[in-house]
Amino acid sequence: MEDYFSRFVNIGWQLRQYLTELIENLLGYIDWIPQRLEIKFSVSHGGSLSGTTGYIHEGAYALSVSNTTTEKQTANGISEGTIFRKGFSSIYERSYGRSSYLLHGFRVVRRLAFRIQDQWRLFSVEVHAKLTRILHRFWTTLKGSCEDIGWLQRTRASLSSVDGTGRFMEILHEIRNGQHCLPDTLVYLFIPGLFSNHSPLYFTNTKRFFSKMGLACHIAKIHSEASVEKNAWELKQYIEELYWGSGKQVLLLGHSKGGVDAAAALSLYWSELKGKVAGLALVQSPYGGTPIASDILREGQIADKEARRIMELIVCKLIKGDMRALEDLTYAKRKDFISKHKLPVDDLPIISFHTEASTAPAVLASLTRVAQAELLPWLPVPRFFLSTSEFIESMLASLKVPVVAPVSAAMAVTALHLRLRYGERSDGLVTRRDAEVPGSVVVRPERRLDHAWMVYSTLKKGSAEADASEMCEALLAMLVEMGKNRKLC
Repeated sequence: MEDYFSRFVNIGWQLRQYLTELIENLLGYIDWIPQRLEIKFSVSHGGSLSGTTGYIHEGAYALSVSNTTTEKQTANGISEGTIFRKGFSSIYERSYGRSSYLLHGFRVVRRLAFRIQDQWRLFSVEVHAKLTRILHRFWTTLKGSCEDIGWLQRTRASLSSVDGTGRFMEILHEIRNGQHCLPDTLVYLFIPGLFSNHSPLYFTNTKRFFSKMGLACHIAKIHSEASVEKNAWELKQYIEELYWGSGKQVLLLGHSKGGVDAAAALSLYWSELKGKVAGLALVQSPYGGTPIASDILREGQIADKEARRIMELIVCKLIKGDMRALEDLTYAKRKDFISKHKLPVDDLPIISFHTEASTAPAVLASLTRVAQAELLPWLPVPRFFLSTSEFIESMLASLKVPVVAPVSAAMAVTALHLRLRYGERSDGLVTRRDAEVPGSVVVRPERRLDHAWMVYSTLKKGSAEADASEMCEALLAMLVEMGKNRKLC
């Protein structure tokens, strides 16, 4: 494709050269127009002037006679030479006037021709520059993020990761058989991802699951649509409050952008958080970036300004967020941040968990529960009846209608788009290669799970497979095990 782009540019340049040479060759024939016009003529007047020649040279008149003879006097005493000179003078005036106009016209045409030539050169240069810019925008749009995906694994300083999928599946199997091993000596903090403030059920089932086991579990109350550095500062304060309030270390699990925010907090404030954090699990997090954000906000592509205005309208006006929340997930921003701030992989157990979304046609018809509506305010039940029975009131309050949305279908469409355009496997928003932190333990389950599955419960919940709460427990149990192994070593 790059070869075709170079050919287009070369063809445009050659076309400009050929047209310029053609104009120069056509206008080059005007150079024969003399700057000094010289007209030669001969006259004969009877036998008195046998060879008289007149010249007009640079506007001056000269008369020469080759054979000098004696002038004959007329009856009035005026010689024939005098009559001839007067008559010739009037003829010269008329001839010279026409010649000067012709010379002036030639000069005007010549100046006009060279003026057209100069304008054509400027026009051809401008057309070539615009054509080059258009082709560059087209090529930038067509290329997209193909050179950025998986850049972390291609860097020389990248650390090798360890595959922990097998051990994860063993722990998950034990949990499903009733063997829960998470200690109550830790505080478990879940960090939600982008747009979680507008999702009432984000991590709620997982928190309820952990609370039933008697574990101290919290969901970080941060502004998910804020920038990564701002959320990193808020998480740092949140972790310190939990640590000083309970006296226990905090175990972190961040989903999507929440994992990036948690990693940024550890990278920026590790000297203050060391000894207070027991581990970090990044679940489907775009640690290296995501092609979705990069393709939308990339400068220099077709309709880049229009796409940015639309995203500013959605993020800033409708959601009341910060555009930096989306910009920080682009490859350019992630490269800059990771190059400046190092994640303490050697001092802390870290897990990278990523999945692949299903693109089967059946997924397009599935619905995901993203919220729930209470029926009590809408039921036509008399108030005196409710006041007589608190049991009935509590029973009606528990009646809730699920609010569903085709989230899985949208993830399937974007996953198919990334697969066809870049040949990359993803969960719908994050490619598998960009979700791996160099030097971490990587968990790559074979089960097809989209990006939203880890935080939402689907309507068709089967008991044959583990749910999101059990997977989160398995990841945290694996972090605890890794921490124990580090201490023994």
